[in-house]
Amino acid sequence: MSFLGLIGLAIYAYTIYDVVISNFANDSDKIIWILIVILVPFLGTILWFVVGRGKRL
Repeated sequence: MSFLGLIGLAIYAYTIYDVVISNFANDSDKIIWILIVILVPFLGTILWFVVGRGKRL
């Protein structure tokens, strides 16, 4: 695996971890964000850092 691949994998793993430990107003928001990040990895990661992090408590 190349260096950029390792960096991408680390960012992806951190995104999943960040979503899981975040507090949301309700649990359905957390499940939706986890599904977005897992099913659409590249776009889901970008969306989490641009939009999702502001939605958590």
